[in-house]
Amino acid sequence: MKQELAGGNVSWDLNTTIVTSTNGTNQSQGCQPPYEDSAIFIIILYSIVLVIGIPANILTLWLTLLQIWRKNVLAVYLFSLSLSELMYLGTIPLWILYVKNDHKWQWGPTACKITGYIFFNNIYISILLLCCISVDRYLAVEYALESRGVRRQKIAILVTVVLCSSVALIHSTVFFISDGDQTENQTTCFETLPIPPYIAHFYVARFMVGFLIPLLTLIYTNSVIKRRIETSCSFTDQQKTKVKYLAITIIIIFMICFAPYHFVLLTRAIAYYLKEHSENSCAFEEEIYTAYSIFLCLVTVNSIADPFIYVLVSENIRKDICKGMRGWKRQLSINTRSDSTYPHIHNSRDQHLDKEYSTQSGLGIADILQERN
Repeated sequence: MKQELAGGNVSWDLNTTIVTSTNGTNQSQGCQPPYEDSAIFIIILYSIVLVIGIPANILTLWLTLLQIWRKNVLAVYLFSLSLSELMYLGTIPLWILYVKNDHKWQWGPTACKITGYIFFNNIYISILLLCCISVDRYLAVEYALESRGVRRQKIAILVTVVLCSSVALIHSTVFFISDGDQTENQTTCFETLPIPPYIAHFYVARFMVGFLIPLLTLIYTNSVIKRRIETSCSFTDQQKTKVKYLAITIIIIFMICFAPYHFVLLTRAIAYYLKEHSENSCAFEEEIYTAYSIFLCLVTVNSIADPFIYVLVSENIRKDICKGMRGWKRQLSINTRSDSTYPHIHNSRDQHLDKEYSTQSGLGIADILQERN
C-alpha cells in the first residue's frame, strides 16, 4: 500500500516503512531480530574461546616455527592456520562489546568492515588450510614416493600465499558494500535484514565453494588415509587406532564448527529466492536469527580445536614439548640447588649448565641449529 505526499511527488511503501525495534535499535524494513535470546550464550562462548584460543595458538605458532626450521612441510600450513586464528581472536573483544551493546556498532563503518573482513577471511582461510593439511597427509600416505617432488616447503608456502591472497581478494568486496555502514536506520555491523539480493547469491557461493567442496575433500582424503594405514603392516595396532580416531575427529570437528553455519546461510538464501517479493521475509529472518547467531558463534570454536587436533597429536611436536619441559625442570632443579648450597656464588660449571638448559628449554632450538649445520 502506498501513500502520496505533495501531489504525488513523494511516496513510500508502508510495508517497508522504517520502524523502531523494541530494544531501541532502528532496523530497516521492520525486521526486529531477537538479539537478547542468544546474547548470553555468545558472550560466554566468545570469552571461553578468547581465553583458551590465544595461548593455544601462540604455543602452536612457536612449535610449528621450530618444525618449519626442520623443513617440515605440514608445519607451513599449521603455522599459517594459527596466524590466521590469532588475527581473528584479536577481534573477538569487539564482537563481545557489540553483542553486549544490543548489536549497536559504535566504532564507525571502517572498523566494522575491517573486523568483518578479518572474520570472513579467517573462516575460509582456515577451511582451505585444513584441506591442504589433509591433502598433504593423503599424498604422504597414498603416494609416498611419487609426492616427494611436490611435498616441499617452497610449494607449501606458494600454495598458502595463493590461497590466502585469493580469499582476501574475494572478500575485499566488504569494503564496497553498504552492509557494514551505520546510519540512522541501521546501527548493526553486517547484519542487514532482510538480506539484500547480492548477499543471497554470495551465501550460495560460500556454501558450495567454501564448505561443500572442502568437506568432500576432507572426507575423501581422510577415508583413504584411514584405509591405507589399516591395511599396512608397517604400523602397530595403536598407531592404526590413533589414525582412525584422528580422521574421525577431523570430520566431526569440521561438521560441528562449519556445517550448521553454512546450512543456515543456504537456508536463508533459498528463503530469499522463494519469498523475494513476500511480506513474510522479515518474519522468517526473525525466526531463524537465534539459530543463525549461535551457529555463527560455533565457527569460533575451530580456533581452539585446531591446535589440539593437529599439533598435540604430532609426534615431533610432542617430543619438543617434553624436551622443553625436561629442560625447564632441570634448570629449576639446578637453580634451586645452587641457591640453597651456594647462595651467592655460581661456579663456571653451574653457569655452563644454566646456559645449556636454558637453550634446551627453547624446545630444541640448539638441536635445530646443530641439524642445520
